[in-house]
Amino acid sequence: MTDPATLADLSFEDALKRLEAIVHRLESGEASLEESISLYTEGATLRAKCEERLQSAQARIEKITLGPDGAPRGTAAFDAG
Repeated sequence: MTDPATLADLSFEDALKRLEAIVHRLESGEASLEESISLYTEGATLRAKCEERLQSAQARIEKITLGPDGAPRGTAAFDAG
């Protein structure tokens, strides 16, 4: 299990790789009950961290707005909806 301090320092990509490894281990059925609980807890923390980072990235994304002549005129906040 990765300790909580280390989890906070993981890049998004590394956190996602660790989460994939956890899912694989849980799906394999080879983990003991105690290990499964520990892995599930770590996975839930990693999932939340990844989701937080994605939401943060989405909030920073801007789209280029175009004027009537088709030329860029500025930026506006990205609206995923």
